[in-house]
Order: sequence, then structure tokens, then C-alpha cells
Amino acid sequence: MGRSPADNLADPADHRHRLAEVILAESRRDGLRRGSRLPTERQLAVNLGASRTSVRRALTVLEAEGRISREVGRGTFLREEPWPTGSDGDGAADRADAAETQNGAHHGEAGFAPADVMTIRRLLEPPAMKLVVAWATTADFEEITRCLAGGERATSYDEFESWDLALHRSIMAASHSPLLTRLYAVLEEARHSRFWGDLKRRSASRERQRAYQADHVELVAALRARDADRAAEAMRVHLARVGAHLFDETRDALTP
Repeated sequence: MGRSPADNLADPADHRHRLAEVILAESRRDGLRRGSRLPTERQLAVNLGASRTSVRRALTVLEAEGRISREVGRGTFLREEPWPTGSDGDGAADRADAAETQNGAHHGEAGFAPADVMTIRRLLEPPAMKLVVAWATTADFEEITRCLAGGERATSYDEFESWDLALHRSIMAASHSPLLTRLYAVLEEARHSRFWGDLKRRSASRERQRAYQADHVELVAALRARDADRAAEAMRVHLARVGAHLFDETRDALTP
């Protein structure tokens, strides 16, 4: 893998999604396919001109999104093609996407006010748990459990945030509602924004991370029990906790 525009990426965590896309772009350029093994973290860092910490964060994003798997003692492998299928025959769409990524455009930089994001999340996610309870499959629960376990293993804020995003994404996907999934994708883009990232990072602590993970465990347990009311309440309590931490809300956000 040769040098890429990742040379120009800074190391802060808000660039990890962009670097993740660059890694996939370089993998495609090198002819790697589903099941191929990626270079080591050290080699990726050298090839991309990035720090190993940045590469590790980017790989965590890809793992959380289910695009790679990391196997102890074996390496890191692509779980899917480096780019989505269905583009035009000469790859023009892929090249356009790659150019956008390499030029520094990032889908989360449109900028939504964090308070607006939280308001819409509170309106959308708790009621959606009824759909998840009704339609989630065994495969859905396997993916949800994978993301929950990733959050449990997380040793840093950035790693936990990647798995947090993945868990909520997998839960909403389990509704099997294309429209709901698309609506949530817009919310997820907002969560990639610098505004959200800076606010979330300032409010982060290990104690709060443990509280969020406990919320996640209760939420997943309720979904597995097919208890829609319990799941909706667990999601409401979790989002109220996140909002209280983000905006230093003084009222008791965890009561109805």
C-alpha cells in the first residue's frame, strides 16, 4: 500500500472515521477482497503516514461497523468488500467517493446542534424498541451482542464511542424498517460532527462510561426478553443520562 492523503490527516479522534475510509480505499487499490488479511497496525501506520494510535482507532471503527474482524494470533481480515457493490462498471462512483474522502470531506461535518440531536433521538429511539422487539432475528441479536461485548472490552473513550455508535446502529437496524434505518443514519452522521464530538469528549469519564455500559446491558436484556415496554424505558433512561451529562442538566433527567 503506497502513500496516501492520510499523510495530511491529523491524529485527533474526530478523524478516525476518515482514516478508516482511507484504509478501505487503499485496500481496494491493492486488490484486497473479502477474507483478505490487512497489513499490521505498524505497517498501516508506515504506509499511511499516520500514528499507530490513529490506525488502531480507525481499525476499531471498522471492526465496530462489522467491516473487519480482528483475530488474536492471526491478524485483521476484511469481512466485506472494501467498497459497497452496485457501483457503475468503470468504478467512477467509487473513485468519486474516494476523492471526497481524501479531500477531507466527511459526512458528519454538516453540523447539527447537539441539543437538537438529543431531542430527536429521544423522540425516535425509545418508541422504535417496539419494532425491534417485534422483528429482531437471531442474527440481529448476534450482531447486537457483538457490539455490546466490544463496548465492554473498550479501554479508551474513543474505542467505547465507536462501539456505542455500532450498538445503537445495530439495534435500530434490527427494526427491519428501511425508513427508520435511513432516518437514524442521519442522526449518526450528526454524531460524527465536531460539535457533538467535542461536547461528548468534554463530558466523558470512566464512571460515566461504566454507567452507559450498564444502560446498554439492561437495554439488550430487555430486547432479548422481547419486553417492549422495558426496552423502551431502558432506552429512555439511557438517553436521559447522556443528555444530562452532555448539557449538565440540573433536573432529575432519569425520572419520567
